[in-house]
Parts: sequence; C-alpha cells; structure tokens
Amino acid sequence: MQSKTHSRREFLKTALATTTAAVFSRAVSANSQPAGAGEKSASAVKLGVASYSLRQFSRSEAITMIQELRTPFVNIKSFHLTYESTKEELASGRQEFEAAGLQIVGGGAITLNKDEDNDIRSYFEYAKSCGMPLMVIAPTPVVLPRVEKFVKAYGIKVAIHNHGLEDQYFPSPYEALELIKNMDARVGLCIDIGHTARTGVDVVKSIADAGARLLDMHFKDLRDLKVKESQCIVGQGAMPVAGIFKQLLKMRYQGYVNLEYEIDADNPLPGMKESFAYMRGVLAGMEG
Repeated sequence: MQSKTHSRREFLKTALATTTAAVFSRAVSANSQPAGAGEKSASAVKLGVASYSLRQFSRSEAITMIQELRTPFVNIKSFHLTYESTKEELASGRQEFEAAGLQIVGGGAITLNKDEDNDIRSYFEYAKSCGMPLMVIAPTPVVLPRVEKFVKAYGIKVAIHNHGLEDQYFPSPYEALELIKNMDARVGLCIDIGHTARTGVDVVKSIADAGARLLDMHFKDLRDLKVKESQCIVGQGAMPVAGIFKQLLKMRYQGYVNLEYEIDADNPLPGMKESFAYMRGVLAGMEG
C-alpha cells in the first residue's frame, strides 16, 4: 500500500506534467519573441540561455542547441565569442547568432579587476563589437566608478554578478546594491539565485529590494539551498521558482531570466529542456 506522502508526490508530478503539456505551446510563444515583438504583455518574463551552460561545445554547436530550447535570447560567455578575437572575428561570430534567429541580450560574466582605463575600455569595445547591450560583470569595488564612466560613454549597461560565499566582494546582491545606489541607472545587478540562496539571503526579497537595479538574472535550482554541488534540473530542487516569477511579474521586470545550467556539462540539453518546460509551465499558469 502506498503512503499518503508518496501518493501525493505522484499526484503532483502528474498534475504538473498535465498542466505543462496543456500550456506549453502558449508559454513558448510568449517567451520566444524578441523584446517588444507583437502585442506581448510588458510584464511577461523573458526566458533566455546563459551560454556558459554550453561551455563544452563550439559556437555552432551551442547555437543549434539554443535553437532546440525554443528561445531567441542568449547571454554569451567568452567561450563562444572570445576576448582574443579581432573586431572582424567578433562581428562574424555575432552574425552567426543573429542569422540563426538568436538575439544577443548580454555577455559575461566578465571579470573587471584592473582600475585602468585601457583595460576597462577593452571590454566595452568587446561588448560593442559583439552587439551586447549589457555586460554581466564580476568587478572589484574599486573599479566601479571607472566602470560607471564607461557605461555613460558607451551606453552599455553593466550588471554585477554575485558569486556566493566564495566571492570576497559580492557574495549576495546586497553588497553591490549598497555601492551602486547613487550611480547611473544603467549600473545594476545580475542576481544569480543559486549563489544568493547559498548565502542565506531570501532570494525573493533580494529581487524586490533590488527593484529597478535588477537588470539581469542567472537562473538555476538547488536540491539543498545551502549546497553549491546540489544543483539540479529546475523544478526538482528547493528554489522558490513560483515565488520568484510572481515577484518579477509584480515589479514588471524588463530584463531577462537566463538559465545557467552548470551541471551535466557533457550532455546538458536534456536537463535544460526539462528546466525550460518547468519554468514555462509555472509562468503560463500565472500569466494565463
């Protein structure tokens, strides 16, 4: 005889699968158009891919895999558009993404630790050549005033990525939020919800507290919100996915929610597809 707990778990799995199947087509449609396309609601959450998830694959392979995920939005890690490339090579690589129907919504994380104009400028030039409207950055506090200067000069946004307990400067979003509160509005945050949760911070509250400073997100799930190595397919862990999406919809978040799938590096696509299916099902249930 099955326990009540087991029966309830099986019921929930079946219910989720049924709901996801019923709304999947509509949810994909709502999340697979470039920003501003059609009559899409201004409050809709735009799901994208952090190409770090596909770090073991070439650019052409990564592009094909992203297409299979049925989203046009991609945040590019340097594996797929290298810093060492010439401007012409970067333009050609950018064209590969765009010709495949993908929209480059950002790049990074990019380490900025030299408080020198030439160094900071080189990364803004890189982002410009790649067609990146936003750079996800891992800076030191001392470089931030200089970074702000280049944000104003280039018109490219920057979003500080927090890296959890291992990050001596920005373990959670709050350390960055305090430093940038009086800076140009284009200097903001990329909240990584996995790293944020591991610090003991309430992820949903951190998103609310970031407000308009939240410019980008890296999305993942953890079976144990304190353990980095417990990352799993989205929907199989303890991350408050519905609560996060509810808060993003409430604040009419205009950035992107990029899946950063750091596990199963040699074969990430099945888990990424399942993660997207779960996220789209949750969103469709809220937006429908």
